[in-house]
Amino acid sequence: MTVHQLPFGVLLRRWRERRRMTQADLAFAADSSTRHLSCLETGKAQPSREMIARLAEYLQIPLRDQNTLLLAAGFAPAFQERSLAALDAAKAAIDAVLKAHKPYPVFAVDRHWNIVASNSALPQLYEGCSPDLMRAPVNAVRLVLHPAGLGPRIVNYAAWRSHTLTILRQQIDARADPVIQSLFAEVSAYPTPPNCESAVSFEAFERLATPLRIATRFGVMSFLGTVTVFGTPNDVTLAELALEMLFPADDRTAEIAKAMVAEQRVLG
Repeated sequence: MTVHQLPFGVLLRRWRERRRMTQADLAFAADSSTRHLSCLETGKAQPSREMIARLAEYLQIPLRDQNTLLLAAGFAPAFQERSLAALDAAKAAIDAVLKAHKPYPVFAVDRHWNIVASNSALPQLYEGCSPDLMRAPVNAVRLVLHPAGLGPRIVNYAAWRSHTLTILRQQIDARADPVIQSLFAEVSAYPTPPNCESAVSFEAFERLATPLRIATRFGVMSFLGTVTVFGTPNDVTLAELALEMLFPADDRTAEIAKAMVAEQRVLG
């Protein structure tokens, strides 16, 4: 099936409008003229590779979309898209983080929140989750919030979903990805579990960072999340990869994690 390629000028104008920049603003930033930029958008002029690079820098266009711009202008893509397995140094770094972060969970997710690697820590956290949600590719957002996933056991479900939707909305604002738009609509429609905390019921420390609070048969665990990305990536896959790491937010969570690890050792 042939995919219709939009003209370079149309793509450029969409990115400029998405970043809420005028032609004059972008022309000044890219060391060009408003007239030339107008001609690029209408197709009366063709850009050089250097011009595309400057425009992409100031419009903060992701590598995947920079390749699309280059193709639309008649150039070859500038950035490769390899599998994670082919990125030896990056994969080694990710594997080291996965191993070092045990016994706490860490996931490497792609731009659609699909888990591409994990350290499989604390499997008791996912007890009761639907096998369908645990089947690859596992979507981290869906696994946590879906009614057949962790959703009914997320103590602060309303706050965590609000936090998640804010992140998805930021992704949509940055890049109109239909997959993320669909995920946003899906998550927005999930029913709120009847016994979850009110979104305004947090203690003072929780207002500094929203924890993920999960009820388990060992007790309630509270995690703080951090996100790690690779700096200055030149590969599309690497640019779209993020490491989601969970840390215990209190001593009780650390104690429960130890008990879970001990149970796994006995069962193993």
